[in-house]
Amino acid sequence: MTLESKIQQAKFKTPQHKLGVNLLYTSHLINYLLHQQFKDLEITHQQYNVLRILRGQHPKPCNLKLIKERIIDRMSDASRIIDKLIVKGFVERKECSSDRRNVDLLITEKGLKLLASLDHVDGSFHDLFKNLSKEDIKTLNNLLDKLHG
Repeated sequence: MTLESKIQQAKFKTPQHKLGVNLLYTSHLINYLLHQQFKDLEITHQQYNVLRILRGQHPKPCNLKLIKERIIDRMSDASRIIDKLIVKGFVERKECSSDRRNVDLLITEKGLKLLASLDHVDGSFHDLFKNLSKEDIKTLNNLLDKLHG
């Protein structure tokens, strides 16, 4: 099904206009799918992203600067996300032993278990892209990398 039929638009002004709307539509679709995965767990996709960053560093600690550099949603308030994850028991904050001005962030066992229960989310991406061949996916990834500059 084409984008035009999905959003009931006869035509776009330019191919670039269609591409912009198509990217927005796809972004919202992915966000909706992620929201559906997390709604029963009372976790957001931004919190999921931070937990994955921390799991990638585990068992080494991480700091807020690294999270801000690696977080996908650059508009997110990483400090607030961390605070909420601490309250939920998924992350712990410790004073950095090598630099007292810095704070170490570590994923807890509870956070690791939550992520393990969410590993199926990656399968949702496979389902979303099931109509694309491996070559299509490679091409799309290359084009998106080019778009990001």
